[in-house]
Amino acid sequence: MELGNLSQPAYGPGLEAPGSSTPGLVGMVHGFLRLVQPNTLPIELIADFVQSQNKEDIQEQVHEMLLYELGFLVCVAIGLLFIILVPLVGCCFCCCRCCGNCGGRMYQKQGRRMGCRRRVLWASVLLVSALLLAGDVCAFISNTRFSQAVHGTFPNVNNTLDNVHTYLASIPKEINFIIDKSDVPLGHTNRSLQDIGPNLGGMIVSRIRSSTDGALGSLQSLLQEMATLAAAFSSIAGTRSQLEGLQSNYSQRLASLRDDLNQTLQQCGRPCGNVSLDGLAFSADFSRIPSVEKQLKALNDVSGSSIMADLEKVNSTLDTTPAKVQEQSHDAVTKAQDQLGLIRQEIRSLQEQLPLQDVEENVGAIVGDATSMLERYRELIISVDGLRWRFCVFLCCVVLLVVLCNVVGLLLGPLGLKESVLPTQRSSLSNAGGNFFMAGVGFSFIFSWLLMLLVLITFVLGGNIYVLVCDSWHSQQLFQLLDTPGLIPGFNLSELLGQEGGTANFSEMYRQCQRDAALWQTLHLDQSVSLDELLNISQYTGEISTAFEKVNITLSPISLLSQSQRDLLLNASRAGQPPDFTDTLEQLDQNMTKGSLLDLATKLEQLADKAGVNVKEKLKDGARSLRKLDQEMKMSFSGPLQSLKENIHSAQSRADLLKAQTDVALDKASKTQEFLEKETANIIKNETWAFLEELLDLFETYISWAKSRLREDVARCKPIAQTLDNMEVIACNYILDSLNAFWFSLGWCTIFLLPSIILAVRLAKFYRRMDVADVYR
Repeated sequence: MELGNLSQPAYGPGLEAPGSSTPGLVGMVHGFLRLVQPNTLPIELIADFVQSQNKEDIQEQVHEMLLYELGFLVCVAIGLLFIILVPLVGCCFCCCRCCGNCGGRMYQKQGRRMGCRRRVLWASVLLVSALLLAGDVCAFISNTRFSQAVHGTFPNVNNTLDNVHTYLASIPKEINFIIDKSDVPLGHTNRSLQDIGPNLGGMIVSRIRSSTDGALGSLQSLLQEMATLAAAFSSIAGTRSQLEGLQSNYSQRLASLRDDLNQTLQQCGRPCGNVSLDGLAFSADFSRIPSVEKQLKALNDVSGSSIMADLEKVNSTLDTTPAKVQEQSHDAVTKAQDQLGLIRQEIRSLQEQLPLQDVEENVGAIVGDATSMLERYRELIISVDGLRWRFCVFLCCVVLLVVLCNVVGLLLGPLGLKESVLPTQRSSLSNAGGNFFMAGVGFSFIFSWLLMLLVLITFVLGGNIYVLVCDSWHSQQLFQLLDTPGLIPGFNLSELLGQEGGTANFSEMYRQCQRDAALWQTLHLDQSVSLDELLNISQYTGEISTAFEKVNITLSPISLLSQSQRDLLLNASRAGQPPDFTDTLEQLDQNMTKGSLLDLATKLEQLADKAGVNVKEKLKDGARSLRKLDQEMKMSFSGPLQSLKENIHSAQSRADLLKAQTDVALDKASKTQEFLEKETANIIKNETWAFLEELLDLFETYISWAKSRLREDVARCKPIAQTLDNMEVIACNYILDSLNAFWFSLGWCTIFLLPSIILAVRLAKFYRRMDVADVYR
């Protein structure tokens, strides 16, 4: 019985990654975050903090949480100091320069190493500008990648949720597939019951024939052998009569020829006196061939009896068995078919009783809500991200402006500077280069706090979320946290999945789904629902068994041989033995005549050459008559004699085996008859139960198959694990990695603004036009 396998649904495409990528930068960000937060997720601390209601415990837990966040707090403190001190230092620097201090006085002291200092400062500004440009480029790329990730989140999430919908929709389809497959055993059983005559009757007949065919075959072979032997005896009797007739005819001709030759020899006189005509007589007497009438009568009595007809009647009786079985089991078949209808109803009700339906409905509702909420806020999120992108691009452009000021200063300053010219006489080109350096310094002071503020906010959000969620998600510590009961108010995984007792374990389910386990195993539904009870049809199969117990199948008596028929066969085997054909066979091996007719003819021909003219022709005529008669006798007797000889040998060889063959056939018939009388009822009973067990085995096979499919194949939950992995990739690899790469790049630029300010201020004095000259001698 072929039930087939469940086909897995076809799912949509995978995730579409953002266009740009910075794997090296992301690796640096991850390394920095692990340096800031080397500790694993404090699961117990978070659970205790959420569930605790004691103020002292809360204070202690807050203290421990602050210690856990110590690395981030230190970074926040540094960022706040930067936000406060850099604008303050910038204000003080401006005021100080306005008062002529801090390099505000346009005077530059000359020295021997001014050129070397200028070159070192120039190279330092160039290096810092290159680092700023690299950070700014990374910030541009990360900002764009973040927007791509945000825009790509919606199709990616929709595809992922569509796959979840496909998965959930496949659950009832797979259950219906299993239920529909119950039609295979039900249909097969119903057809077997409708054709119970050929099926069960055929089984009974086959079992009986396995016992009777040997005896029937032996008896039929015996009858055939007796018929063959009778034919041989009949041929012997016919040949005997034929030979007697031929012998009578040719005896007269031989006597007549002998008389004629005798007269001729007397006329011949003395030359023919030595010729003897005693050989012109038969040496064999075919009338002495033993009679086989007694054997023929015994064997013909067998062939004329009704034994063969009675044996054929056994076959006809067995051939009518299927029709009798069909008729006598009608009531049992009707009751069994009624139970098949009840079994079909019981299996059909499985759809409503399986808890997988509740899981599909509950999870489907959550997925539907998530999809609708995502669509509801889609336009708003995209609009907000557009504003964020513009603002971040503006800040990146500020950094780029500082880099451009430095680069223009690095280009114009050396181009317009002549070392032989006094500082007060420097060219406008050189002075412009110095002014660009100062412009860059001014932009740095003005916007650095804003850059650091953005870096600080995104660092606290992106960094913390990545460490608390993504790292713990990747290590599955987050699932252990979700397993903590009562951690999320109103969220109960066991209730969501329709499990009683609250035994659902998120971590274990995720690992099971990664191995593509069936939902039945993943949710341990055997603990709450017994498939043995749901698929228990024993009450119906019991009713079918009871109906078949009441079946009473009776067959017509089967009789192979009656006693008179046995006696007839025994008598034929004894009376059918052939008489003694020894003398007959010896006669058949001799010449038919006492002397050779051809020798006598030759002798007469020789005498004709010596005899007188008056008897010469008569001797030649006598020789010709002898040759002609010899030829005729050979032609007449050769066929019957050969046939007689062959039939005698055939009868002897067959008769030698007849007694033993008869004993064997009658012994088989006796044993078979005894077996049928004792075991026919048992055969009917055993074959009926074998037929019933074959039908019930179909249901056992189906029930076993249905259980294994429900436990191992229905709702293989790898798509759920894949959905969680996709969400991790979308949230962590696409969005948070882009966000973290952005603040890391922008923070890089902001930090390098400080050495850029210091070096640019010092290098600007080498290119700007001074008001007071200092001549170096």
